[in-house]
Amino acid sequence: MWNIVNMDWLTNVFITHSPLQAVIVLAVIIAVGLGLGKIQVFGISLGVTWVFFAGILAGHLGLSIDNAMLEYAESFGLVLFVYELGLKVGPGFFSSFRKGGVKLNLLGLATVLVGTGLAVGLSYLIKIPMQDMVGIISGATTNTPSLGAAQQALNQVGISANGAALSCAVTYPLGVVGVILAIVVMRKCFVRPRDIRTKDSEDENQTFIATFRVKNPGIFGKTVEEIAKVSKTPFVISRLWHGGDVMIPTSTSVIHEGDRMMIITTEREVDALTAFFGEHESRDWNTGNIDWNKIDSSLTSRHIVISKPEINGHKLGSLKLRNNYGINITRVSRSGVSLLATPGLLLQLGDRLTVVGKEKQIEEVARVLGNTEAKLKDPNLAVIFIGMVLGLLLGSIPIVIPGISVPVKLGLAGGPIVVGILLGRFGPYLHLVTYTTRSANLMLRGIGLSLYLACLGLDAGAHFVETILRGDGVVWIGSGFMITVIPVLIVGILAMRFWKLDFGSTCGMACGAMANPMALNYANETLPGDVAAVSYATVYPMAMFSRVVIAQLLVILFL
Repeated sequence: MWNIVNMDWLTNVFITHSPLQAVIVLAVIIAVGLGLGKIQVFGISLGVTWVFFAGILAGHLGLSIDNAMLEYAESFGLVLFVYELGLKVGPGFFSSFRKGGVKLNLLGLATVLVGTGLAVGLSYLIKIPMQDMVGIISGATTNTPSLGAAQQALNQVGISANGAALSCAVTYPLGVVGVILAIVVMRKCFVRPRDIRTKDSEDENQTFIATFRVKNPGIFGKTVEEIAKVSKTPFVISRLWHGGDVMIPTSTSVIHEGDRMMIITTEREVDALTAFFGEHESRDWNTGNIDWNKIDSSLTSRHIVISKPEINGHKLGSLKLRNNYGINITRVSRSGVSLLATPGLLLQLGDRLTVVGKEKQIEEVARVLGNTEAKLKDPNLAVIFIGMVLGLLLGSIPIVIPGISVPVKLGLAGGPIVVGILLGRFGPYLHLVTYTTRSANLMLRGIGLSLYLACLGLDAGAHFVETILRGDGVVWIGSGFMITVIPVLIVGILAMRFWKLDFGSTCGMACGAMANPMALNYANETLPGDVAAVSYATVYPMAMFSRVVIAQLLVILFL
């Protein structure tokens, strides 16, 4: 009797479709996948990608969950992942786009076109019907929105879309692994040390500290305000040494011959400031191991975090901190990027300000700004869900393109990442608190990606082995692998050799062009900084949209 009860209990928990069974099955798949993701082979680990393979194994063994629950969990996971990714890279997205975004998008588009041309060629060469090839392209590029678009187009022309779904399922695993393998091959065979950014200071927003001695007669006797108007280069004076005295300069402070100034600027502006002030001293202030409080005995340097919501969205100059408290703000750290503390800089909750001045005045500034990190540990969940709703609404808007009968949409992936980027960058203008701690952002992204991969693998696993054993399945897998690897290698190598793109940006561009968040996760784990994530977010919207359009064009033009 006890055995029968036990069997019924196990059947209800793992087999019989219910909300409880769905949660348990997905949790087991994710736990097993993440456990396997810690295994390294030749120093390489696929990390969270193992969740996808664990899902395929579970599906092959006969496990399943209710289709509606599966579709919901998969969609929610994808939306949560891409929205949080957009929030994370939003603050640095537009500055990155100004610096190299056009180049990145052109390279991403080149990757898309090379893969499409290869797919069309293979379709004719190996005699793969286009209704199957569009699925192969979607799987090889891990782009489920393009599969949805292709299926809609196939249904409209009266052709079954089952072949596209199956070919996508069997090519998807190597689509995930293929981009990672291409990244590994590029790094081992084609990457030079200078192609890898080792610190975020190479970002154009990153601040650079230098000291100058005034030797230019043209600025002798002028005030700080006057020389700031003359100079076309943005800078902040942290400290001013006149004779044996050190001071926090104000707009009315007069600059004399021989004065020393500690300047906060960007590295590319150092030569221009050297010509402007007269002499650049050789000491390196950017090593990261300098005790700023020992530079001089009368001034203190401290980091203060903005934790008061009412400060969110205000310009730094509007707070009048220098005039009211006699301190100087030299840098603002945001999402790992150090920004120049100009008066027009729009402050966000969670910004970390470097303040120089007397200890008493700094304490008063800390009270004004909050400086209570405990208040920032709880993410603003309301804004997260509002942003997801806005992203889904944007993704559902049909965009009519002349000559294409079926309107295209940004979809579940495109809409949320675009809204996430916009809110991450411009949310403070609307006084929206979009700040989340790094750990909270990573956890939300991890939960979303794990759910998405578990559902995707579980859905594909039922017929996965059967399709592989068929002759068509082997041809599909081989074709998909070529469509994945060849464009990434060709465009990636050319990007580093001829367009001088660093390796991190190249990886992000390739992952964005191939719509591959799993490969991006691998790049983020093996490369320093967030340059790959910023590059991914720069390329992804355009690449995803182009693939959705191309999937429908292939159906319209070749069937």
